Amino acid sequence: MVTQSALTKTTLGTRSGRPVGPRDTRGYRVFTWVNGTLLVLLCAAMLYPFVTVLAQSFSSAGAVKAGLVNLWPVGFNLDTYGAVIQNSHFWSSYRNTVVYTLVGTAIAMALTTPYAYVLAKQHLRGRTVLIGIAVATMFFNGGLIPNYVLISTLGMTNTMWALVLPGAISVFNLLVMKSFFENLPRELEEAAQIDGLGWFGIFGRIVLPLSKAVVATMVLFYSVAIWNDWFPAFLYLDKQELFPVTLFLRNLIAGASSAASEGAAAAGSTTEAISANIQAVTMVLTLVPILCVYPFVQRYFVSGVMLGSVKG
Repeated sequence: MVTQSALTKTTLGTRSGRPVGPRDTRGYRVFTWVNGTLLVLLCAAMLYPFVTVLAQSFSSAGAVKAGLVNLWPVGFNLDTYGAVIQNSHFWSSYRNTVVYTLVGTAIAMALTTPYAYVLAKQHLRGRTVLIGIAVATMFFNGGLIPNYVLISTLGMTNTMWALVLPGAISVFNLLVMKSFFENLPRELEEAAQIDGLGWFGIFGRIVLPLSKAVVATMVLFYSVAIWNDWFPAFLYLDKQELFPVTLFLRNLIAGASSAASEGAAAAGSTTEAISANIQAVTMVLTLVPILCVYPFVQRYFVSGVMLGSVKG
């Protein structure tokens, strides 16, 4: 009778007195090397623009204008950072963005989470219709002018609500959370019902504590989207004191700031000395909060998306 170890050695061969597994084959090593090389190149391609902007933010205006800055600062300079930090318009825009992000994310989660939980119930009457209505909005919308007329008619122009309410529910996020809730064991809810909990109690005390991964993922999705979005503010806000920081940055990039621009005026220096790298400085300062928050949420990211995307 041939033992299992002998069969393994016969089938896979041996190396240094031990069985050779699939990971010891040449094909696996080649795949690992190629895969690692491609991932390193992909990461380098993604990091290159950010590193370049970071180097430009610490470089002199002349070096940036001459195109001498690549991956390392040329003519180290902190004057532009000082100009932006002393700019009251920049910090008011920063404060507005933080408020819009916190309020918008809270509203979005308060609407998306219960909506997704309800749609996950197979016995819900009209469930198919509700899902169809949500999915239809991914492909059809009223258009730019009707949306503007609607926001104006509701009196939400020049208010925070014009930025946080129209896009409060992302259908993609809704469907991901719906799939996640469908995968939760029904036995937990049935046991909670036997113990006397109602649907609100089940949702708040059973479902949400088990959904930390997908909730953290959706919070990340919503907060990043709201933080980076400038177009609704461009449409619905006319008062500069209400601008988010992304619209402030957009105006700099678009050349809307001239000799009387926010950065140059606050610094008390010439436009030429500031305009060359003020855009890079503003971009870096705009990205800092997201870069600080992301590492704490990233561990939930993969598990949250996968749990909400795989059925069975």
